[in-house]
Amino acid sequence: MDEARLRRELRDAALAHRPDHARILARVERGIAAPAPTVRPVRPPSRWAGRRVVIVAVTAAVAGVLGLGGLAATTLADRPALPATTLPAPGPTARATGTIDPGSNRWWAQNDLALTTDTPVTGLTVELRIVRTPGVVSTGHWRTRPAEDFTAKVTEEAGALVYRWTLKPGRTVPPGPHVFAGQYNHAEGVRDASADTYTVVLTGGDGGRTTLRGGFGTPAES
Repeated sequence: MDEARLRRELRDAALAHRPDHARILARVERGIAAPAPTVRPVRPPSRWAGRRVVIVAVTAAVAGVLGLGGLAATTLADRPALPATTLPAPGPTARATGTIDPGSNRWWAQNDLALTTDTPVTGLTVELRIVRTPGVVSTGHWRTRPAEDFTAKVTEEAGALVYRWTLKPGRTVPPGPHVFAGQYNHAEGVRDASADTYTVVLTGGDGGRTTLRGGFGTPAES
């Protein structure tokens, strides 16, 4: 179909069309009578709205904490005051070493306790515990401090021979090295001293206490 013919047919169709004037008029009248809808502009959320939510939440949290704090303060105030706790004074500084005297032999031995004190000691108890292996019998004891400063005892307790020195009231052990020794016979041979022990309790002038414990552990050499 050529272009001239197409135009002619479209023109004839337009001339033949008769619009429905009544329907068009009724639609226009309805549009005029209906109230125009109110359109509100869309506003972006302001930063103040977010801050207001945060402030409300923080305020509620602070109020809760203050409320709990007041409750805790009231509860603590109702409790009786606890007595002050006094910590014990530190004890004297000292060191101790237990050895088997090199003069020991196949029938006799001596356990030596070397004690070194760094400060004056107003209370002292030294104990040597010699296990009752076959033939163990006490033959004596000695110490480098004056004999009149101590009360000395030798007893048998729970399968052990016990040497104990106790400093008398009012006496003082000065700083320095000190030796306490227990002597005894034993069955012939090398005696195992690994179970022998010592305990030293020292008290300072301020009441502080130190306890030292250890063993001898080395068999007496023949």
